Amino acid sequence: MKMKLSMLITAIIIMFSITSLAQNSDKEQLPYLWNELTAPDFVKAVEISKGVCILPAGIMEKHGPHLPLSTDLILAREISSRAAKLEYALVFPEFYFGQIFEAKHQPGTVAYSPELVWNMLEETCEEMARNGIKKIIIVNGHGGNNNLFAYFCQTQLAKRKDYSVVFFQPDDSAIDEEIEKLRLTDYGGHADEVETAMVYAVRPDLVHADRASSQSGKDQARLAIPFGYAGIWWYASFPNHYAGDGSSPNKEIGEMNFKSRAEQLAELIKFLKSDESISSLQEQFYKEAAHPIETAQ
Repeated sequence: MKMKLSMLITAIIIMFSITSLAQNSDKEQLPYLWNELTAPDFVKAVEISKGVCILPAGIMEKHGPHLPLSTDLILAREISSRAAKLEYALVFPEFYFGQIFEAKHQPGTVAYSPELVWNMLEETCEEMARNGIKKIIIVNGHGGNNNLFAYFCQTQLAKRKDYSVVFFQPDDSAIDEEIEKLRLTDYGGHADEVETAMVYAVRPDLVHADRASSQSGKDQARLAIPFGYAGIWWYASFPNHYAGDGSSPNKEIGEMNFKSRAEQLAELIKFLKSDESISSLQEQFYKEAAHPIETAQ
């Protein structure tokens, strides 16, 4: 009897081991990029990812005189890809519909209407959800999109959704001190030393550091509004759409940023795979919002 029980336990352990190995094998073999999967493999990918998908977002805009127009997309994609390798999740094709009106005066900028940007974002999420994705992580590479994506997350409460959207917000404080030691400049914000270093770390062929000093990346300080905000502020400060100095990119700075953000994103993916608190709280909210008078005080 003991021998039979022992054999049964051994068989169960082997079965679980085989299942685990098969799942790990699938993770290793399946592409994480949505557009590189076959339709049958996509079904497997949704299962393995637990319905978690990353939406890397950026914009088509000038990045000083030395970086590619797609800089933000390149960085968002790289962070997303590195995270997906650490913790399997699907990665949607780069979303280049965003807010960039402040750069319309620069060549190569693509600035869609607010209505189109919003509809593309909403319908992209709806289509992802229709395909089994119930947890969407927006990874943004463009500062001008921050308010857009934060507001989009808030509007998920306007009407019932069968999916949730999370806006990834990395914390760079852990590496700030180390990066400061490596930096040659103490100012920036756009196509600067740090952003240039990140592009240089993955696509050095697209970095033209010798051109970085051909235009000024200094704050022109052409507008001073007391206690107010105006949409023209960026143009007033940085008309060249360049804030900083990208003439001396340091690959180490770029790699430090990628590693830190990818690890944080992988942690978020892992959390969303096992935790249902966002969806359950959303559902509770929808029910209470439909009958506010009946909501328990």
